[in-house]
Amino acid sequence: MEILFLVIIGLLAGVLAGFFGIGGGIIIVPALMLLLGYGQHKANGTSLVALLAPVGLLGVIKYFAAGKIQVHEMKAGLIIACGIFFGTYVGSSLAVATTQEALRKSFSILLILVALKLWFSKT
Repeated sequence: MEILFLVIIGLLAGVLAGFFGIGGGIIIVPALMLLLGYGQHKANGTSLVALLAPVGLLGVIKYFAAGKIQVHEMKAGLIIACGIFFGTYVGSSLAVATTQEALRKSFSILLILVALKLWFSKT
């Protein structure tokens, strides 16, 4: 049953990543916690494992083939990927030094702030 949930979480994250450009933190982490009972640390780490593979490759090909992104945006995305590569090391170092409860509450606050910003944004 857990494997089925993991497949569904992966498919949902993939569809939403392709549609909204989101996935790891917004979909995978809460789903692992709420559906499978993972703690915040385990959910964060599992999400990072899922992102190790080139999960966005097929989506990038689709966007590029449709003319929705060009080489400039691909370069920008690769620069961001370099930041993610090093930033995840820093972030994970901070996360493993943080208590489970503080990490979960911090993550909840982040989601609320993002939701409020999106809700009230004019653009």
